[in-house]
Amino acid sequence: MPSTEATGLESRLDAMQEQLARVQELLVGFSQQLEQQRVDTGKVNESIQHWVTDYVSLRLQELVPHACEHDDEPAAADGPYLPGTSVPCTEDVVHRVGRIPIPFVRQMVVQKVAEQARQEGAVRVDVAFFEQAATF
Repeated sequence: MPSTEATGLESRLDAMQEQLARVQELLVGFSQQLEQQRVDTGKVNESIQHWVTDYVSLRLQELVPHACEHDDEPAAADGPYLPGTSVPCTEDVVHRVGRIPIPFVRQMVVQKVAEQARQEGAVRVDVAFFEQAATF
């Protein structure tokens, strides 16, 4: 009887080895497919950033009117500031910034306008400067 058990055990062991060889072939195939489909994350990020920039620029053009319908107010010596910065601006600019509905877009616009105001040495950001600086 021991020979019958040994033969049965050997046949099961052979079958198991065949199955393991098949699993190994499948894993190698999957691995090769994954390597062929590898994505360059730098290009993906660049593409997403380009799309977001284009979208934000388009939405800003739609959201920020070209002219306000109220009178110009004299600039206050201590007046309002661009939100989160120390850059002075007019009330109209604060109002327009507040109309940008997406918070991270609003922050991007404020940072860009503040940076440009600092670079150009603007004393106070008015509507005209805001419109020019807020375009991406």
